[in-house]
This record gives sequence, structure tokens and C-alpha cells, in this order.
Amino acid sequence: MPQSLSSVHIHLVFSTKGREQFLRNAELRKEMHAYLGGISKKLDCPPIIVGGTEDHVHLLCRLARTISQADWVKEIKRVSSTWIKQREPALAKFAWQGGYGAFSVSASALDKTREYIFRQQEHHSKQTFQDEYRAFLSKHGMEWDERFVWE
Repeated sequence: MPQSLSSVHIHLVFSTKGREQFLRNAELRKEMHAYLGGISKKLDCPPIIVGGTEDHVHLLCRLARTISQADWVKEIKRVSSTWIKQREPALAKFAWQGGYGAFSVSASALDKTREYIFRQQEHHSKQTFQDEYRAFLSKHGMEWDERFVWE
């Protein structure tokens, strides 16, 4: 087959270091989400939706066939961290957590996942980020050690 094609959708979740609420300001949070989507797009991983709350983000993207998942996440975090510190000098201590969760999404679940990310603010009025993340890990059959998940 001479042409390489790929349709791999990833729901990426990561938080600010220590779950600091660096993104409290709604306008700054909106800009951050747009910026994260732009970085992903430049990496040939088109975003379907980017959302989140004051202390974490969710990205639903189609992963490019030319970049590893780890490199994609590393670049998104690196570039956005630099951007926000330049954009908002008061956030000089801004940092993303070292880890992340990346979950596969089937084509049939894209709309449901998009809606879930769209409703993050509402969702987190009832559930903490930690409980949400544990639920993702359980749903995907992943084992984890609480000592190393939260930093």
C-alpha cells in the first residue's frame, strides 16, 4: 500500500502542577485552550475540542501519524508553558504536571467525548479532578499508584 493513513483519536488530560488554579481567569483559560489547540494543529494533530477548568485541561485530537504521542504531549506542554509565562508575568511560576493521561477514543464515541469536554465547568461542580481522573483510569482498565499520580 503506497499511502499511509491513520485515524487515531486521543483524549488527553493533564493538570497544572499541584493542581494550582493558574487558569482561574475565564478569558485567560479560553486563550490557553485556543493556544493548546493551535499548537496541536501545528503538530498535524488537529483538535476537535479543547476544554477544562482552572487546574486542568482536556484535548480531543486526531493524532498525526508522524509524531509520537509522547512528543506531541511534551511539545504542547513546553510551548504553552512558555507562552503563558510571557503572556502573564504574574504567572511566572506556572507549570504543568509532569505526567498525563491519554485515552483512545473510537470514532463512534467522538461526539460523546466532545460533549463531555464541552461541559467541564458544569461537570466539576459535582466531581473533583482527582475523582474524574481515577474514573478514567478505571474505565480504561489501567492500574496506578496514588503515590505517583498526583504531584
